[in-house]
Amino acid sequence: MENMQSYLGWKIDYTVPPGEPAYAAPDSVSWQVFKNPVALAIGGVAAVLLEFADARIRSGVWDHSVFKTDPIGRSQRTGTAAMVGVYGPASAARRVIQGVTNMHARVEGTTPGGEAYKALDVELLDWVSATASYGFMTAYDQFVKPLSHDEKCRFYEEGEPVARLYGVQDPVRSPADFDRMLGRLLPRFEPHEINTEFLDIIKSGRAVKAVPKSLQASLANASVSILPSDVREVLELGPEYDLSPLARMTLRSIGRIAEHVPVKGSPPADAALRLGLPWRFAWKSPKVRQRILLDMEMRGQETGTLPTSQAE
Repeated sequence: MENMQSYLGWKIDYTVPPGEPAYAAPDSVSWQVFKNPVALAIGGVAAVLLEFADARIRSGVWDHSVFKTDPIGRSQRTGTAAMVGVYGPASAARRVIQGVTNMHARVEGTTPGGEAYKALDVELLDWVSATASYGFMTAYDQFVKPLSHDEKCRFYEEGEPVARLYGVQDPVRSPADFDRMLGRLLPRFEPHEINTEFLDIIKSGRAVKAVPKSLQASLANASVSILPSDVREVLELGPEYDLSPLARMTLRSIGRIAEHVPVKGSPPADAALRLGLPWRFAWKSPKVRQRILLDMEMRGQETGTLPTSQAE
């Protein structure tokens, strides 16, 4: 299949097996957030900055992955793993996550400051999971469509089953939970040249060659803009990373347009087909999506089959 993705050597086909649910349901906030490329781009960079604020995570990624030589490729593979958790059949998600966990089991070392770390340290797993959810959700809220407090809580809660598979013990379920976790870890955070090197790579235009360099620079600044203010201050990401009003307006316009432009062959489109839904399902209005799911449920009751639901 032309649009089939791969991860750790495994081919991921979102269209099969027919009917197998994902860990996020079609009516979830997650299905809406993860389909938007602007939210993914801005949120992904913000998540990396939040992770790298902690020397243990920064050292683990820098010393045990190809991030320093291929940051874009490494980030894209991380994005693929996230998409599988939202749209992929549950069996594929478990396979990918187990592969990631097996790799992380070999990652351990010592930070430049002399502190020992292990990738499977529960505190680090909890924070990495929290930063990803915070980044994608906040980017969507700020640059695509505002989310209510209830929707934000739902988004965090929807990610818990996948987070548990990664070994997360204290999953974030609300913005308040994130703030509490951040408050515990903030005293550990420190500025580092790796953060600015990463942002420079994004701004250079090398991340996605088909996207104008000026737009990629705006994406980098947008990522900095959604960091909690105290984190940005600790990381010393100053005015040179401010997002101009014009750039903010441009990104919001692109984000809102992308919200209504279906991409055939993408994970959300193929996942919809797997579940017996129209491939454009994720891009339809909330009322239309609700009507489609209700019709499917009624047909299922008539034929004695169960409606599409979230994986257990």
